[in-house]
Amino acid sequence: MQIFFQSRHPEATAMRDTVDRRVRFVLRRLSAQVPRADIQLADVNGPRGGVDKRCRIELRTDGAGPVVVSSVARDWRTALDEALARAARHVLRVWRRANAARRPSRRLPETGP
Repeated sequence: MQIFFQSRHPEATAMRDTVDRRVRFVLRRLSAQVPRADIQLADVNGPRGGVDKRCRIELRTDGAGPVVVSSVARDWRTALDEALARAARHVLRVWRRANAARRPSRRLPETGP
């Protein structure tokens, strides 16, 4: 899986290794469906503080198309974890639907009295 990280904020740039580890950990089971992940961290309102750290994740998937999720939180790690959780749930849900549609349902033969 290719992971592309982008941020202009110095604190967020220092989290590059953490972002890489977290993305690989959360998407480890889905790595066959997600060949590329673009992660952007941004400070929405600058130095004023508050709930303003935004994480935007764009996953290029095989079969589900591009998945774009963003999350805003008080700190970088929370924003990253929330966005990763939402993105992973979405990809997993689409993958399960596709697999359920491909598999014929197996029913046991009915036995009479």
